[in-house]
Amino acid sequence: GLGFNIVGGTDQQYASNDNSIYVSRIKKDGAAYLDGRLREGDKILAVNGRDLKDLRHKDAVELFRNAGYDVSLKIQRRLQPQNGPVGHRGDGESGGLPLAAVLVPGLALAAAAVWILLRYRQRM
Repeated sequence: GLGFNIVGGTDQQYASNDNSIYVSRIKKDGAAYLDGRLREGDKILAVNGRDLKDLRHKDAVELFRNAGYDVSLKIQRRLQPQNGPVGHRGDGESGGLPLAAVLVPGLALAAAAVWILLRYRQRM
């Protein structure tokens, strides 16, 4: 196989109001993994020039199975990870701001405010 799993289709919508086909999993050491360009969460728009719009899931699977040895995929990269298995970061990172990026400036402001308050009280 091509080394990845798909979700979606007209009969199994993965995203609400979207019949598109998405990469749900890249199999380690499979063709897609070794190639390195395809990512989990990518929307597959076409296979070998054949548009995947408005296909049932099983028809899309069949299209991939019969794609041949040299396969050309037209994809749309997912820009923001969404909740759930697709786009999930399993490396322990949340994808948000690091805690230090919020705490350090906040503590610096608090320290400056305390210093100003103490200086102001000394003058009284």
